[in-house]
Amino acid sequence: MRILLTGATGYIGKRLLPVLVDKGHTVICCVRDKSKFHVESSIKQKIEVIEIDLTQKDKLSRIPQSIDVAYYLVHSMSTSKNYSELEKVSAINFRETLNTTNAKQVIYLSGIVNSQTLSKHLNSRKNVEIELGRGTYALTTVRAGIIIGSGSASFEIIRDLVEKLPVMVAPRWLKTKCQPIGISDVIKILTGLIDKEQVFNKSYDIAGRDILTYKEMLLAFAEVRGLKRYIWTIPLMTPKLSSYWLYFVTSTSYKLAVSLVDSMKVEVIAKDDEINKILKLEPLPYKDCIKQAFKKIEQNEIVSSWKDSTISGRLNFKISDYIKVPQFGCYKDIRIKPVANPPRCLEKIWQIGGSTGWYYADWLWRLRGLIDKLFGGVGLRRGRTNLNSIKAGDTLDFWRVLYASKSEMRLLLFAEMKLPGDAWLEFHIQEGQLIQTATFRPKGLLGRMYWYFVLPLHGLIFKGLIRELTKP
Repeated sequence: MRILLTGATGYIGKRLLPVLVDKGHTVICCVRDKSKFHVESSIKQKIEVIEIDLTQKDKLSRIPQSIDVAYYLVHSMSTSKNYSELEKVSAINFRETLNTTNAKQVIYLSGIVNSQTLSKHLNSRKNVEIELGRGTYALTTVRAGIIIGSGSASFEIIRDLVEKLPVMVAPRWLKTKCQPIGISDVIKILTGLIDKEQVFNKSYDIAGRDILTYKEMLLAFAEVRGLKRYIWTIPLMTPKLSSYWLYFVTSTSYKLAVSLVDSMKVEVIAKDDEINKILKLEPLPYKDCIKQAFKKIEQNEIVSSWKDSTISGRLNFKISDYIKVPQFGCYKDIRIKPVANPPRCLEKIWQIGGSTGWYYADWLWRLRGLIDKLFGGVGLRRGRTNLNSIKAGDTLDFWRVLYASKSEMRLLLFAEMKLPGDAWLEFHIQEGQLIQTATFRPKGLLGRMYWYFVLPLHGLIFKGLIRELTKP
């Protein structure tokens, strides 16, 4: 079958794509930025890629008419304050475009909305379902709560809290109940719904076996990891304080923290398990989901991570807008050093950041990350998804990868930290030399003052960095 996959670069989309191809389907991948879309060479010949923006109706004509089934896996949570309006516009544009195609089924992944009082996020997801349901195709909606898997936002936040805090004094929403589901079960359900007339024009809650409070989820996670943790909940934390607590302790962005806190006050429990009976599925228990996630982490096989989404950073940009480093009106720190062993130097560059660190004066990088956090930035906590591979669009601590080519021996990073301007960091091995270039484009007088203020630190950090990278 010909399947349209929106959100192909997202956490779910990246995991769903290879499974669909393995089942023999031809997949048309919808992405906002082709430069951030990377797939294994083994499936390149079995997919088509189109660049669209669902908020811009005039660009949706690129969607082919000859499709059988479409997945709607996009959302705008945390990209802006008016994300609910953006989600509604996107759903309407998508519906009207799909009405002109041969699609007979749309599969939509939403959130569990059984509570009478919904968060802004869940209410928006419900409104999207209403809009999609007005199409000429059959809509199948699956509603999930917390999704647990290596790289998922929920998993990483729980991991941060448990592994960093032996003792927690936490907000009272930790007593809220939810029903987490493993990412492997989500993928099984999404693929099992294809062209199944029994599920046309119906909605289903999907969830795992266990109903737990968030506190019980944290303690169960600690048990799996062999950690002893103590948690007390207090009623004094306002939603704003709770958001700051989550933001400073975990790797989440502040905007996402606000949305999560808003949602965590609402119980997300499945009304029934009808979909499991239809698909003959026995979902994994919560602890098994945790163990499965860590197997992927230990084997360095994280297929996708929420941190690589642009919602984890300060900008929602297209890479093509920033890949050409400006030359005029910029300050530059250029350092050139001979390289005795280029392959070794390249490997060091490709492993930079995350658990590897920055090779020199790591404490200064950590301090800069802490300062960034204090001013509402991303800090260093995002790390990196994979230790050995880097692709355009990946996060690398408080940087975003713009370009990565081992054959060209070039890596280009763009800063997502809070700055009075824009910054790039480039590594390029040419003719036996490493050229390391830091570029800063200031905004106004404050930007120029900032550059001269940090100039002594740049001299220390960048000199040490290139020295360590070029050591044989």
